[in-house]
Amino acid sequence: MSEQIQNQISGALEQLFSAVSQLQAAYPGKPFTLDGRLVGDIGEVVASLNYELTLNEGLTKHHDAISDDGRKVQIKATFSKNLTFPVHHVPDYYLGIKLYRDGTFEEIYNGPGYLIKEELKRRAPTSTGLHGGLMSQLIRINKDVPEDQRIPKRKLST
Repeated sequence: MSEQIQNQISGALEQLFSAVSQLQAAYPGKPFTLDGRLVGDIGEVVASLNYELTLNEGLTKHHDAISDDGRKVQIKATFSKNLTFPVHHVPDYYLGIKLYRDGTFEEIYNGPGYLIKEELKRRAPTSTGLHGGLMSQLIRINKDVPEDQRIPKRKLST
């Protein structure tokens, strides 16, 4: 079942990026990036297919999913190089992924939110309520997250 869903996601992404290319050709001064709610929704679905977690129904404050062992998880996704972290709260667990045009993804960070908050403690609050420009920091912090503090990946079905 998940392979069928993955194929549907890949096909839909191909169509979206084709539409973006057409818009960029028609209006060269605009980037027409697909970031925003759409990217977040795609990221949440990709995460739910690849990690042991269940998405919350609808929009929920501060967390997007519950891991199979009961941990609350905030999921952030990007097609570019920008993942954000909230200024005014610390998610229990944070899963940051970079999505690719073919439907694959790269795990950028998978672990407790407090580790990120500790890294950002000297940063001033922002007007948007989000810290940005974190990709290299998240990759570096992720290397030191103990395995038992990560959201486990789903076992691949054959």
